Amino acid sequence: MSGQLSDTDLILNTDGSVYHLHLLEEHIADHVIIVGDQGRVAQISKHFDKTESQIQNREFVTHTGYIGQNRITVLSTGIGTDNIDIAINELDAAINIDPKTRHQKTVKRKLNIVRIGTSGTLQADIEVGSQVISQFGLGFDGVLHYYKYHYDALENELQKKIREHLNWNAPLAYPYVCKVSTPLFNKLSEGMIPGITASSPGFYGPQGRKLRLEPLYPDINSRLQSFSHKNYRVTNFEMETSALYGLGNLLGHNCCTCCTIIANRITKKFSKDYHKDVDRLIGVVLERIF
Repeated sequence: MSGQLSDTDLILNTDGSVYHLHLLEEHIADHVIIVGDQGRVAQISKHFDKTESQIQNREFVTHTGYIGQNRITVLSTGIGTDNIDIAINELDAAINIDPKTRHQKTVKRKLNIVRIGTSGTLQADIEVGSQVISQFGLGFDGVLHYYKYHYDALENELQKKIREHLNWNAPLAYPYVCKVSTPLFNKLSEGMIPGITASSPGFYGPQGRKLRLEPLYPDINSRLQSFSHKNYRVTNFEMETSALYGLGNLLGHNCCTCCTIIANRITKKFSKDYHKDVDRLIGVVLERIF
């Protein structure tokens, strides 16, 4: 991308902030935690020693402040890879595109973006309450197919093996695989269960759930559960990580997802009081992110 961006490509508010997030560069720290739930922003920012700003537009709630001498931003994205497409592109635009000239800045900022989420596991041996860290995002959503992403050898190998294992011939987007940021993974992973996190474009049929509608692939969970290649297995199902990793890699940001397991799709166990486990994961991430 080069040259001046048009008003319809880079949509800005009257104060120069990016359209959906309503953020200026000054509102964004180098360390960013993203969450799906708006209410979880305050659950994290209560740990701030000092709060600089609190901004909300639609489902996007942003708190920026300090923990000790460390500056941090917490942002709610809402649910789904489509919202991740908005959040990550606009975070990057706010810091790496000049709102006055509408040109890319010569020197780019690089963010550390950690998603804290809840998830269901696809492995019987992973207990409810466990912490899972995503080595790869496996996307069933199709978002990354709209961008020119250059998969490395391992990403290509894994997505080829997964497609073969699933015998994927559905009239749907081909599953894709994007890797975690190694520096963030190394910072955060101690004591967590590593694996491949599948990201779906929906909560019910796309994840094999049946209420009144019949899923196209009702056995998708058992197929994913049985996948294994080079000691990599699919640990959990959620709705954001694939696009986060893909867009983060393309834009040059470090991205990592850490999830608390609140349900086991194989044993059918569900945590009715998972808020304590989420608090525990928040504490771990805040200790290690800086």
